[in-house]
Amino acid sequence: MIHIVGHTAIDQISTVHHLPDPNTSTHITDRKVFFGGGAANIAAGIAMLNESCTLISCVGDDFHGTDYDNWLNKIGVHQQFFVVPGTHTPTAFMFTDKCGDQMTFFEWGASKAFATAQAPALPFVHMATADPEFNCRVAEKSEFVSFDPGQDVFWYTKEQLGSIINNTDILFANQHEVEHMCRTLGITRTELIAQVKTAVFTMSGDGSMLYEEGEKTFVPVVPVQLADPTGAGDSYRAGFLSSYVRGYTLPDCCRIGTVTASFVVEHPGCQTHLPDQVSLQARYRKHFGDLDEPKERRFA
Repeated sequence: MIHIVGHTAIDQISTVHHLPDPNTSTHITDRKVFFGGGAANIAAGIAMLNESCTLISCVGDDFHGTDYDNWLNKIGVHQQFFVVPGTHTPTAFMFTDKCGDQMTFFEWGASKAFATAQAPALPFVHMATADPEFNCRVAEKSEFVSFDPGQDVFWYTKEQLGSIINNTDILFANQHEVEHMCRTLGITRTELIAQVKTAVFTMSGDGSMLYEEGEKTFVPVVPVQLADPTGAGDSYRAGFLSSYVRGYTLPDCCRIGTVTASFVVEHPGCQTHLPDQVSLQARYRKHFGDLDEPKERRFA
């Protein structure tokens, strides 16, 4: 069982002509509403790949019985939710320009309850965007920790980030998040990598890099027609974590993550085009060849 900690949110995704400078405006050319939240996106991706997962999240009293609630139940995501009366389920307002650059405004809503929630002790946990203090407590109590600061990286203090990194087995981040973590901690990229057993740094359309015990492996992207970059990182983590617990090698986990992400970016929305095992393996075979059988299952 993989436990995913972090936000469940409603995504309002808009396409704009350009991202405006402060005190200026731009035109919204398209707007759609989707299911989102980094943790929920990852959990949904894992469930679609037929791996057991539990989503630990905060929602408002407006969530129960909604289409989103029904969708998560349908695909088999176990919900361990803090329901916060009188609040909304978190909402992300995302704006993407014609170059694929993005700006996000996030309303925490019910997720503010993470700050005072009791942290569980878990055998295998991936911590996505959430309250820094809550994530620190979860990391301290859990046996195996995967961490992705996401866009909430800016909320972590040096002490919080140092604490969580010290308890992290697998660190995920994109290039911007890596730079910010290094600035916050006052260390170099090399020193950051040395502090964790495994690091996976994604580089948007330039692929991803795996760092494992002093060795590094580059994994290219799978070329597809890009419709919306939102959710690419979350789906990458879903593919990686699903294959990791099954015992695949780390380079194969990265390739599986890359293939998973390639499906999501073909359509707007983070959960609208998640692959199942059959479609994932067919695309993997097309771009990377036959997938070796996993050696052992790492977690029950």
